[in-house]
Amino acid sequence: MPAAHSPSPPSGSPAPSSPGRIRVGSAPDSWGVWFPDDPQQVPWQRFLDEVAEAGYAWIELGPYGYLPTDPARLRDETQQRGLTVSAGTVFTALHRGPAAWDATWAHVAQVAELTRATGAGHLVVIPSFWRDDKTAELIESPELTAEQWHHLTTGTERLAREVRERYGLDIVVHPHADTHIDTEAHVERFLDATDSDLVNLCLDTGHYAYCGGDSVKLIETYGERIGYLHLKQVDPAVLADVLAEGTAFGPAVRRGVMCEPPRGVPALEPVLAAARTLDVDLFAIVEQDMYPCPPDRPLPIARRTRRYLRSCGA
Repeated sequence: MPAAHSPSPPSGSPAPSSPGRIRVGSAPDSWGVWFPDDPQQVPWQRFLDEVAEAGYAWIELGPYGYLPTDPARLRDETQQRGLTVSAGTVFTALHRGPAAWDATWAHVAQVAELTRATGAGHLVVIPSFWRDDKTAELIESPELTAEQWHHLTTGTERLAREVRERYGLDIVVHPHADTHIDTEAHVERFLDATDSDLVNLCLDTGHYAYCGGDSVKLIETYGERIGYLHLKQVDPAVLADVLAEGTAFGPAVRRGVMCEPPRGVPALEPVLAAARTLDVDLFAIVEQDMYPCPPDRPLPIARRTRRYLRSCGA
């Protein structure tokens, strides 16, 4: 997104810094939505009504098929509620090499087409899980081989190039618990091996803390690679038990590992302050994992979270 710069200073004067703008939104995830269709989830009309009522102007599409996939209808439904789409989300397994490309692209193209039609500019890219999200059974090794790292990085660059050329969208890769881009070491290895002109990050503060990372440090070290934010916190006590027991991410969410701010970590005010120093406009989308949840639970949390983020200057 374009930077927000101050007027040019007189010749010979140092350029003053200009803090970037944070555009706060929310997502179906904060309403307990993980799947296109699930009886435990609120209907999409209720999500749209309540996210607007809670004070958010920006939303993500969530799982493809949850919100209407007809572009005209989706635009009508969002516009009448004063909402605008910031991004779509895709899931990938690019570390598996060229054999995974066709299936990946079929999914990406479908989501990218709808995302472009909404006027959004980003695709959030989530790597595949290395263990079953319900049973914790290993699907693959948690560690990639050198060849798999090569497939992951080159495949992501190819994806970024194709998405930009065909749909005019930028991809932002989402480090995520129980995937191969999770810990500080894995995130840094991924960033160091990919082209900054093509590949940037969706920094999810909750997932990064879940995996032991420091969001402020990442912003300070790799600020030019931060293209998008997900705002989330983890409950340290629940996280300690989850890690000690080797609990998979899905059951960990059901135990409340992702909690309502400001009850967890990381503190979001320093994260937002660090992000503002980057001198770029950033989306900061609240994404509190809580699948499944009672239908009346999300709206009060969403209202309180919006008030809290305003108190942080966002």
